[in-house]
Amino acid sequence: MSQEKVDRYKKEKVNRKKIMKKEKAKSFAARIAGTLVCIAFIGWIGYSGYSKWESTRPAKMTEIKTDALSGYLSELNAEE
Repeated sequence: MSQEKVDRYKKEKVNRKKIMKKEKAKSFAARIAGTLVCIAFIGWIGYSGYSKWESTRPAKMTEIKTDALSGYLSELNAEE
């Protein structure tokens, strides 16, 4: 091997821990980013599917009769 290759090898050997640490950090960041993208995509699919399903269901309507309450209030006002 030429002296240049030997020097380069020694330099890489000295910095190997730093290089491995950087590679692990990049790999971890890539995995986290990929996981977040997948979670966001699954959440978006779930939300849009749920909203589409809810829009096809008929609206719930509740009818309230207030005749008894109105009668009671009119009796109270009549007594005064």
